Amino acid sequence: MPSKLSNNIKGYSQNFSWFRLVATLLGGLLLLFIISPILGMVLATPLKSIVSTAAESEVKESIWLTIWVAMAATLVFALLSIPLAYLLARYNFPLKRLVLGIIDLPVVIPHSAAGIALLGFMARDSFLGKTSSSLGFSFVGTPAGIALAMAFVSVPFLINYAREGFASVPERLEKAALNLGASPARVFFTISLPLAWKSIVSGLIMMFARGMSEFGAVIIVAYNPMITPVLIFERFGSFGLKYARPVSVIFIAVCLVVFILVRLIARKENKDA
Repeated sequence: MPSKLSNNIKGYSQNFSWFRLVATLLGGLLLLFIISPILGMVLATPLKSIVSTAAESEVKESIWLTIWVAMAATLVFALLSIPLAYLLARYNFPLKRLVLGIIDLPVVIPHSAAGIALLGFMARDSFLGKTSSSLGFSFVGTPAGIALAMAFVSVPFLINYAREGFASVPERLEKAALNLGASPARVFFTISLPLAWKSIVSGLIMMFARGMSEFGAVIIVAYNPMITPVLIFERFGSFGLKYARPVSVIFIAVCLVVFILVRLIARKENKDA
């Protein structure tokens, strides 16, 4: 019995066209552009230096800090983002386009500018800074500030994915449930949310991944404690490329493993649902 791969190759060859060939070559160049710098960095980094760097407590602490703060930011802001995404998908209201533009604003502005804005927003002389100080904590230079910076630049991904998910749910199902006497809250939790869950999970994954990789906003709000992207920058500035490469390779590997695990868990939950 011919394998699936051989069938795909056979079908591809039977449908040959110059357009497909050109598209394949152009796509291959793009993939080569993406993978070449990463592969080159990995090959240029001795295994011994990767192992020794991975054993450093500073590196392990920064990786753990990056993961749990990004996860916390994603989960906390999901509570705010998902209801907003539902409203944007289901209702028309004045200034809706303005709201959509505001949501996408963190994606288009320089992240260093976002960091400056956030620093002013949570500084000790600001309303948020004074309020947090009266409660005995601060956002500047703390994991809480890092979480806010990560969330600021990554939350648009979650909102947009969730909005598309809710928009794909047939409104007739929700209206039928309402006509049968279900409350809007019950319709949301039993119909809308489950049917949009795959898109929401994709948004959660994208927000988490984007938060983990954030640098520009975080370094201004909280240089210390160091998340891994800041640690990579610090080692590059202090010691050069040779000492920044091992941390970069380790962090890329960790991000890849975490991303795959989250994807597998999400896929399993979607199948069970």
